[in-house]
Amino acid sequence: MAPTGLWLIGARGSVATTAISGLLALRAKVIRPVGCVSALPTFEHAGLPDWDEIHLGGHDIVDTPLEKRAELLAESGVIPPAVFEAVRTGLSEVDTEIRCGYHPATHAGSQADAARRLSDDLAEFAQRNGLARVVVLSVSSTEPVFPSLPEHATLKALEAAMAVPGRTVLPPSSVSAYAALRAGCPYVDFTPSTGIRLPGLRELAGLSDLPYAGCDGKTGETLVRSALAPMFATRALAVRSWAGTNLLGGGDGLTLADAEHAGSKLASKGRGLATLLGGEVTAPLHIDNVPDLGEQKVAWDHVSFEGFLGVRMSLQFTWSGYDSALAAPLVLDLARFMAAAHANGESGPLAPLAFFFKDPLGTDEHRLAEQFAMLAEWAGSL
Repeated sequence: MAPTGLWLIGARGSVATTAISGLLALRAKVIRPVGCVSALPTFEHAGLPDWDEIHLGGHDIVDTPLEKRAELLAESGVIPPAVFEAVRTGLSEVDTEIRCGYHPATHAGSQADAARRLSDDLAEFAQRNGLARVVVLSVSSTEPVFPSLPEHATLKALEAAMAVPGRTVLPPSSVSAYAALRAGCPYVDFTPSTGIRLPGLRELAGLSDLPYAGCDGKTGETLVRSALAPMFATRALAVRSWAGTNLLGGGDGLTLADAEHAGSKLASKGRGLATLLGGEVTAPLHIDNVPDLGEQKVAWDHVSFEGFLGVRMSLQFTWSGYDSALAAPLVLDLARFMAAAHANGESGPLAPLAFFFKDPLGTDEHRLAEQFAMLAEWAGSL
């Protein structure tokens, strides 16, 4: 495939830095593609870009160098020290391709001006590196829930409102999505933030014949739920409640400690579980910030279910891991699949990529096995 760009929104965050380090390590052949779905034999003939055909860049509102960010991740156990040393020089090179992102608190002017600058960055990146396409993928911090107001229902109304200086019409995630679409780039939202989900932005994607996918990467607890919940449904066991507690530290823990920011994450998790079980179920879910955990994440679930003769039983599981290390290979997978979809002329929400998301666009299918079957069948047609 022709050279492809991967432009990361939140390029200096933990997930992006881990993904960048991983891609550089794959190129240098110092690691194997463990955790990379796209590297499975199933997708060998899907026409995906090779690791060395993917060029990296991005936007971020922080200026911590990638090398320093990766060093901190190495100290916390996410990136092995030997891998960090092998990719240190490459990280500094990628850092030169990262540009200042958009934040309403520091931007002077209209959101239309901000989006134009972001789009120009994408166009210059593609031209500078001779890229056939650039996949824009958001791994930025989770935003507070944004109300989708009627005035934003059409693209025309949205753009008129964005042109007013000093007016914050869209959250940053949607400004980035708009900029990507205006630059002719397919877009992937790995976060539960508003992103491309506003009607006017979906309209723009349709007018531009661009594919998009999301939302909210499925990396840990929800991955387990999407495999386990169908077991209860197909075995005719009645789930009475499914309670979960998430303990996490690092930047995510700090962000999601705020109830407003956690709202979209909790909603994303809840919708999937109700669909998997075939109806609403009592499902309290808590997200707690535990700074001592650093980059680790622990999820504990308690499932109460009813069997034959009304006998009450339960299942408990604990999932512990490094969320960035679970998310990073999926970021690379999505870049490869989206690039192939764009090259194949596909547009609109890519339902076959539901396998990667908690709250997938374009389909109500949440069962993990069925999602993988959809992905494999679709990839075979590329």
